[in-house]
Amino acid sequence: MFPGGNQKYDSGVYELKIMSFSTSERKKNMEYEEIREIKKSEKSIVCLVRAKESHQTYIRKVLKGQHEVYKQMQSWPHPFLPKLYEVVMSESDTMIIEEYIEGTKPTSGGLTEKQFRRVVKELCCVLEFLHGKGIIHRDLKPSNVLIAKDGHIRLIDFDAARLHKDTKEQDTRLLGTRGYAPPEQYGFAQTDERTDIYSLGKMLEQILGEKAQRSRYKRIIRKCTRLDPDKRYQTIHQVRRAFSQGKWITLCGASALLLSAFLWKAVWEPFAEHEEIPVMDPMLQALPAPENPRWDGETGIGLWSNVPESGIDSETSVHYKYKLCRRDTAAPPGIEDEVWEKEDDDLRGNMWNDVDGIPTFDWNFTSEFWENGFYYFAVAAVGDGVRYTDSPYVISDAFEYTGADAPPLPSPTSLCWKMRELDQGWVFFATWDNMEDYADSDSFNVTVYDKNNEYVTNNIWTKEYMTEKGYEGVRIRPEFMTEKGGAYRFTVEVQTSRPNEYKSSPMPEPVPEEYFSPWYYYSNEDV
Repeated sequence: MFPGGNQKYDSGVYELKIMSFSTSERKKNMEYEEIREIKKSEKSIVCLVRAKESHQTYIRKVLKGQHEVYKQMQSWPHPFLPKLYEVVMSESDTMIIEEYIEGTKPTSGGLTEKQFRRVVKELCCVLEFLHGKGIIHRDLKPSNVLIAKDGHIRLIDFDAARLHKDTKEQDTRLLGTRGYAPPEQYGFAQTDERTDIYSLGKMLEQILGEKAQRSRYKRIIRKCTRLDPDKRYQTIHQVRRAFSQGKWITLCGASALLLSAFLWKAVWEPFAEHEEIPVMDPMLQALPAPENPRWDGETGIGLWSNVPESGIDSETSVHYKYKLCRRDTAAPPGIEDEVWEKEDDDLRGNMWNDVDGIPTFDWNFTSEFWENGFYYFAVAAVGDGVRYTDSPYVISDAFEYTGADAPPLPSPTSLCWKMRELDQGWVFFATWDNMEDYADSDSFNVTVYDKNNEYVTNNIWTKEYMTEKGYEGVRIRPEFMTEKGGAYRFTVEVQTSRPNEYKSSPMPEPVPEEYFSPWYYYSNEDV
């Protein structure tokens, strides 16, 4: 923490302890000695310097021209920005003394899932703050992000930044980095926060490396980087929400209902708007580890005892993280071994099933098997950072997968929307006509898209659960499909529960037209 008093930010999200300087203190600290030159160009000179009196190390920049943004930012500190101690402008240049930050820059594929999500959350936080002040960074790229020793990011290098002006049709200065800058940054229009959204998408794609091809990331990045600014996310808040929709599931027997949008709106969004980023305190109590992690026979479904203290509110959700590895033999791995090839730290759910009187959480791993061999998963309960830290990982028994060459399950046919009146009112069902082709424990991931082919929501149910409820398909809540003039259609991906006999029904990327249902066109009279 920084010395000084507390200050609340406009966003109401973070509390920062800032250091304040009087005018006389600034003047007294104006004398520095140069340690080394970091970078020099026609437009700037950047040096590492040391204050003669305090011997404190700083960064000194001398930039050609007047950079009003730095002057403004000096009055608007933020925990994810370097502190600015001096900003002196003349007619010809601008001199800045700023905090020297020791840290590392994110590399392609170099972050774990948990580290990546934290970087995304903090980038979105600081960009929301800047955009709220009218500042457009205009040079977002991995080299302008530092992960400091405290584990949090610092967004640096505002040499290309500008203050947005509604009256201008295009920027006065055309700056940015090729490969990260959108078309409007080359003079086609004035840059605004959607410019940073484009660059953020390109930067996150670079940081993710091969993981950028995962469907949940690919969809977000594709929308961030649309050439037409009107087709991108319009605010950083929308980007933040898109990344915050984790794996929300309701478990019923071996079934899973993904509740992402509804539960995010009802439970997590109010919390996220006011949370401080948790830093795990080593003095906090560790959660108990899930007990008896195991495979459910030959289904490829993992089971473990529920830990109700995990997550934020045990009445509405629990929160787990897992790793998955494949081995040539049944020899069990160690949790520290370099064998865990897949991981996810954002598995959340709000219901669980009793197995022999024990509340038990389950998850279908079959879509993540990639070749024959023995598979192990490791699972841990995730703490809230306020009362609890994460539990230790515990490792399952072995599941022998032999179905790499097995045929895929048949794809659902004759997809159709149906409506039904239940106790809570009219609801939609995504249906198909070949349900007899599937086993009771096979599950169906229904994904809904809007008229722009953008993701809306998805649910996962098993055939067993639909039969038990007397439903002829997977339910879709009507509140997801109420945009005026909206049109909606869905796809169905089948997840096998017999992975050694049948593989999951594949879903190509991008999705071909023949995989979509007919359109449903919303009108106010429908629901």
